[in-house]
Amino acid sequence: MGEHGNGDPRDSGAVINAGDGESGQYAVDDPGLPPHRPRLADEDEKTAKRSERQVAVLFLVSIIGTVIFFIGYFVVGHTADLHEVRLQNTLLGLGVAFAMLGIGLGVVHWAKTLMPDHELVEARKPLRTEEQRQEAEQIVGDVLEESGIKRRPLIRNTLIGAAVLAPLPAVVLFRDLDLSEDFGPERMRHTIWDEGVRLVRDPTGTPVRAADLTVGSAMHIVPETLLDITDHGEKLAEKAKSVVLLIRMDPEEIQTVSEGREDWTYEGIIAASKVCTHVGCPVALYERHTHHLLCPCHQSTFDAANEFEVIFGPAGRPLPQLPIAVDDEGYLVARSDFTEPVGPSYWERGNA
Repeated sequence: MGEHGNGDPRDSGAVINAGDGESGQYAVDDPGLPPHRPRLADEDEKTAKRSERQVAVLFLVSIIGTVIFFIGYFVVGHTADLHEVRLQNTLLGLGVAFAMLGIGLGVVHWAKTLMPDHELVEARKPLRTEEQRQEAEQIVGDVLEESGIKRRPLIRNTLIGAAVLAPLPAVVLFRDLDLSEDFGPERMRHTIWDEGVRLVRDPTGTPVRAADLTVGSAMHIVPETLLDITDHGEKLAEKAKSVVLLIRMDPEEIQTVSEGREDWTYEGIIAASKVCTHVGCPVALYERHTHHLLCPCHQSTFDAANEFEVIFGPAGRPLPQLPIAVDDEGYLVARSDFTEPVGPSYWERGNA
């Protein structure tokens, strides 16, 4: 085993410090820039033309990919046939892949083979307003000149075509997420709750009597009229808006009753929307001793004893409360729809 303690620690001979002695012995005063190595396209016009055609072909691949997407989307169309659905998904996936990949590879190949690759160094200096404007114009002109976009119309035209077409699939897909006529925030102002609509258990559809709930219990509830909707998509949309959580507590534990809400509860039974007012997650965690409702997504907490006000978390307003009563047969029914829009807060919400 060697001894590491020998020698003068200030001059062990194992380390050479840059700059010791003459400045040129170990340190480099001005490293400068490495010499520029020209590429084949810089010296051979045929090679440059071949690279230009390759870039244009890649942009054309992007255009073809977008066309493939539209063929799958519009020609195959909305279908329930499993084979056609598979074909459509394949065309959509390949179309988007080629559209994005063609532009990406084309720009990279263009930059590596045709755009100038020499390094430039410019000293920083203070600029007056007019000089700054002129220099900015000069920079833009230099960029356009160095890119060769003016001198290479084939690349320019195919790039414009690919760039215009490539975003269109995203626009179509986002718009197709909702084709209903009432597209917009207005749809959240009202649900299918109405006066006299019974509260039923989900998913059984069994009506709920007041006697079915004990103090401290909570129940997942939907409107009875939801069972009459046959269209699957419409049923899911209405259920997402109208689902409520039914809670029973000791009437004396209800601390806040605003004016006009005196008859919104029945013997300590209270109902509120399950849709969190933050981003719309389901509020389903109920703590019977504190009467707190917790949203599991971002921990917004609502106080059921105080009209579901927000006591913690990012939610911006209380959960909308559903006015309830009991009909002649003892079943719980709604007095009306929610008096305010359900779901996340948005600036267009205003008044219901």
